[in-house]
Amino acid sequence: MSVQPLTRETVTALVHDATAAPSLHNTQPWRFRCFLGSRTLHMRSDPQCAVPHTDPEGRALHIGCGSALMNLRVAAVHGGWHPGTRLLPESRDIELLASVRLTAFGSGMGALGALYPAIRTRHTSRYPFEETEIPDAVRAALTDAARDEGTSLAFPTGRHLQEVLELTQEAEARNLADHGIGEDLQQWTHSGVPFSHTAAAGVPEYAFGPRKLSGKAPMRDFAGGRPVPGRAAAEFEHRPRLVLLSTARDHPEDWLRAGQAMERVLLLATLKGLSSSFVTQALAWPDLRRALRDPATGTGYVQMILRLGHGPPGPATPRRPMVDVLDIEP
Repeated sequence: MSVQPLTRETVTALVHDATAAPSLHNTQPWRFRCFLGSRTLHMRSDPQCAVPHTDPEGRALHIGCGSALMNLRVAAVHGGWHPGTRLLPESRDIELLASVRLTAFGSGMGALGALYPAIRTRHTSRYPFEETEIPDAVRAALTDAARDEGTSLAFPTGRHLQEVLELTQEAEARNLADHGIGEDLQQWTHSGVPFSHTAAAGVPEYAFGPRKLSGKAPMRDFAGGRPVPGRAAAEFEHRPRLVLLSTARDHPEDWLRAGQAMERVLLLATLKGLSSSFVTQALAWPDLRRALRDPATGTGYVQMILRLGHGPPGPATPRRPMVDVLDIEP
């Protein structure tokens, strides 16, 4: 295979796809720097997009950046590049999270490249889903996708599912009473703002979804108790389909792997006709997060809880402009 020169246009397109990734409160906590001569991209964390009260250790920040890294890998493979990826390549530079060297220009085929159409159609859906089951074949495919990124995926049922729902409810009550977490939510949500004036990051009012009238689906209310004129209320599913994504260890590298696995699962779920949202409330509290583990094994570290199902897709949310997230050097 020949190695093609890397152009500014190609780099911009790759990073544009990378930044379609989800992140906590849509903070988009990443920056990219490309070195054209070596065909290498660096992904760095952006401290200005941290959520200090909700995510004091930066675990969610790493997961968000990992999801952007997965999109970058998918877009690169789709474009015919091999993305040689190193996590945390420089121990003395904690903001440098990954380096990606593009080599071996080729066909763009393969499992990762096949996920590319979902990058721009995957959006968080805070709407009710149907009560229908997720087919076993789809569950198996999602589990395999997570395993390919060095993580595990579990579909809790019975008592374990009930415990996850109860822990989420407990976390939601704590969040509402926690001033710092309330400050984070206030900073990164935007209500009463016209679409044309929506900030480039955060969750705009049109993406809050309806207020939950009833049901067991663990939905975070991004209105934070603030009234939203004209906002509808809806009945959500009584048997939510939740997915727990876990790693064997709990270090920054594991968080980055979890983010990549999460996005790979979400992209594949999107292609399979599923909508998705996040259940992060209990993950912000160490004691509740520990209790999320599978009671049968008691091992592993839950990094993310996903809500999957057949339902309406969510709306696209704003993205930071390229000038704020990408630097290109010769």
